[in-house]
Amino acid sequence: MNRTGLIATKIGNSSYFYKDGSTSNVTVLKIEDCIVSNIKTHDKDGYNAIQLASIDTKKDINKINKAQRKNFTKINSKPKKILKEFRVDENNLLEIGTILNVDHFTVDQFIDASSISIGKGFAGVMKRHNFAGLRASHGVSISHRSHGSTGQNQDPGRVFKGKKMAGRMGSKKVTKQNLKVVEVDNKNNLLIVKGSIPGKKNSIIYLKDSVKKNK
Repeated sequence: MNRTGLIATKIGNSSYFYKDGSTSNVTVLKIEDCIVSNIKTHDKDGYNAIQLASIDTKKDINKINKAQRKNFTKINSKPKKILKEFRVDENNLLEIGTILNVDHFTVDQFIDASSISIGKGFAGVMKRHNFAGLRASHGVSISHRSHGSTGQNQDPGRVFKGKKMAGRMGSKKVTKQNLKVVEVDNKNNLLIVKGSIPGKKNSIIYLKDSVKKNK
């Protein structure tokens, strides 16, 4: 049964100490109230989904477009910075104005987290694709870290699309699956998740139930 996820902000990484004395690396996420700002139904839109709005913005309500202004006026809310749709089953559609918080997830539950990974700029093939490089021996000159030849014979006489070469590394959407929820802090609206989550500090993270584990 697919249900909606949540919108979170990455606070950073830390260590978590269990009662038996063992430790593990965790990621701390802050979840502000996520308001259901709109719903999509199969009869009207061709699919079932819930649109969540979260994280306050400094924009005045008169400075946003009419469609969003209508949604925020309907739920008596200030404009939100992030709007995100989550596909859900028909039985899991919620009413507009419903507020979701960190209680949406439980301890020991598995979740999937999606975000934009940290951008690392222009990188060579050894860093970007884990190439071994060339031999550092006589005759190789100063090309030890190069990728070598990329062309073909006269037929086809070109470099195929998708060839692993040097280029911009990172700054792409990454989803990490099967992350375990270690602790839910209702007082501070914090979610502590075992392992690392893509993105830098203050990145927007989209969370949902694990596709593979929570069956």
